[in-house]
Amino acid sequence: MSEVAGPKEAAGARWRRSTYSGTGGGQCVEVTERHAGVWVRDSRVPEGAVLSFPADAWAAFIEAAVREDL
Repeated sequence: MSEVAGPKEAAGARWRRSTYSGTGGGQCVEVTERHAGVWVRDSRVPEGAVLSFPADAWAAFIEAAVREDL
């Protein structure tokens, strides 16, 4: 995992969040696929820091989440 510089790199990305997040403005993260990996940011602070994960690490995380093995 590494931190990406922030809003300039993230400005053109198409961000999405889980449909389980709802519309209540709660604590959510947004993700986008970029540069052979996945970027993640806090939906409440879209101009803030962006975390970058390699595609294989993100896939392993999702698999563990689906198995409820976190």
